[in-house]
Amino acid sequence: MRTIFFFLFLGLLSTATMRPTRTVSGFVSDSTGRQPLAGVHVALKGTLTRTATDTAGRFTLTVPSGPQTLVFSGFGYLDEEVKIETQAEVRVRLRSNPLIPNGRTLGEKLVQVYEQTKRLGTGARMAGAPAPYAVPIMSTVQMAPAFNTEDYSAVNETGFRNAQSQPVTTFSVDVDRASYGNIRRYLNGGELPPKDAVRIEEMVNYFEYDDARPKGNDPVAVTSELTDSPWNPGLKLLRIGLQARTIPSDHLPASNLVFLIDVSGSMEAENRLPLVKTTLDLLIDQLRPQDRVAMVVYAGAAGVVLPSTPGHERQKIKDAVSRLKAGGSTAGGEGIRLAYRIAQEHFRKEGNNRVILATDGDFNVGVSSDADLQRLIEEQRKTGVFLSVFGFGMGNYKDNKLETLADKGNGNYAYIDNRQEASKVFGKEFGGTLFTVAKDVKLQLEFNPARVRAYRLIGYENRMLNNEDFHDDRKDAGEMGSGHTVTALYEIVPVGVESAYLAKTDSLKYQRPPVLSSGATQNELLTLKLRYKLPDSETSRLMSHVVGFQPRPWEKTSVDFRFAASVAEFGLLLRESDFRGEATYTQVEALARQALGRDPEGYRKEFIQLVKRARSLSEGAEVAKKSGEK
Repeated sequence: MRTIFFFLFLGLLSTATMRPTRTVSGFVSDSTGRQPLAGVHVALKGTLTRTATDTAGRFTLTVPSGPQTLVFSGFGYLDEEVKIETQAEVRVRLRSNPLIPNGRTLGEKLVQVYEQTKRLGTGARMAGAPAPYAVPIMSTVQMAPAFNTEDYSAVNETGFRNAQSQPVTTFSVDVDRASYGNIRRYLNGGELPPKDAVRIEEMVNYFEYDDARPKGNDPVAVTSELTDSPWNPGLKLLRIGLQARTIPSDHLPASNLVFLIDVSGSMEAENRLPLVKTTLDLLIDQLRPQDRVAMVVYAGAAGVVLPSTPGHERQKIKDAVSRLKAGGSTAGGEGIRLAYRIAQEHFRKEGNNRVILATDGDFNVGVSSDADLQRLIEEQRKTGVFLSVFGFGMGNYKDNKLETLADKGNGNYAYIDNRQEASKVFGKEFGGTLFTVAKDVKLQLEFNPARVRAYRLIGYENRMLNNEDFHDDRKDAGEMGSGHTVTALYEIVPVGVESAYLAKTDSLKYQRPPVLSSGATQNELLTLKLRYKLPDSETSRLMSHVVGFQPRPWEKTSVDFRFAASVAEFGLLLRESDFRGEATYTQVEALARQALGRDPEGYRKEFIQLVKRARSLSEGAEVAKKSGEK
């Protein structure tokens, strides 16, 4: 029977593949038709096929022949659905979102409405005040939470370290991307994000980079580049890039998945459980006959709503998802135990065993503290089951808990704020999201004091390790999935350069500066060591890579390096970092525009729109601050 289903599945797949297609081009503008809109998402409704408009508002998309529906989504504008019959060219005008008119933020709109209402008086509506003054108040009150109880772990920036006294630095890789999605949610909602919501490494690693692919037996390849820091003149900027091996989709191991879904009362809003359902449907569409899926839900208690089911029974799995409803308190710890138990019962020795958690992180029954959750997930990690954490919602979002679960559970972590992000995570990046090729990946760098006076790792504050942890295979570290890229950026104070960032210290009385070895006289910047474990092993393997002192002019560096640097600079500004130097939003936008490179889905164009949004919000906050001082 399984063989019949398998060949039926292949037949349907090949039929869909052979279906004739055509190319549709178009132009997207504002409602006047004169202003082109860049970075607008253009999607074929009901599929993962999508693209984005370029800086001239143009797009091209390949779609099946026959009548289709395109969905246009742009920040600050209402979504627009356009039906196409046989035409090859379409022109679309997007209307401004009434909650963000003419670029105004939601907060500005509320102030405007409040002032209008105040002038009319509290009884104005009953006395026959025009409806436009009342309707926005009702709609915005429904949209905005009454209070904000979101939680973020403190991020304490790493300062510069002296390469003479502290030449070695060690950290765990991080492929999480949740911070970027969460920041986007804040900016699209008309607010600057909290400083501790800004994890720069997750912002940088949200984007794909075209680094050299692994060769030989190691599943990870290392590249490096060195140039001048664009925001701190006189300093150097180093990029370390890791590229994981990509496993072709037809060679991915069979999956044993357990969906763990939060259906508590806090998940009732449209951007929570309904979006979870949409996201899971996208994942289900990727399942193969050899895969299996079970589903556990938790609210006041936890229970199984779908026993482990073969992947070809997609409709049965989707029906179970569609029946989910929210209500009750949140016994997350109980749900975690049950999900891991089911994953162990159907464990596949050569397969991909994973729990997929979808929640806002608001655990409030049973195991709920950060420390208790960490101990629970560390215990479950020993089973060999991996964890993927997907955050949803706003207002009571518990980023600190979800980050802990992903970090300690051999997992990854993403924040899903819209359907486009769901499509990115479970469509384009399906392999990297769910299939690990290297676990417990650690990096250790030893800087050459003959070349480097001081250095600073940008981001990764919550991923720092003790140097002795590098050789300890019991120490947990980050995972890399199929095709994943990881970028780490260091700012470097070269020997002979003075910097205000360097603290003054007295010379030692009882020790002399160490004598440099012969290797320090060579043209080496640093030695990089990387440790990783294969997914089914508990013994690490070692890679070593020497990085030469070969700085290149900024314009000669790769497009990826320049774009990653612009994202990092954006993070420094959002965090109001002590190390942001001469960084400006204007410079970030300029650097990013010059480094768009290949951007078929429009993620880099969207980044530029977020930068412009942040600049507007930042300037507004500064004006408000100065006004308040008077």
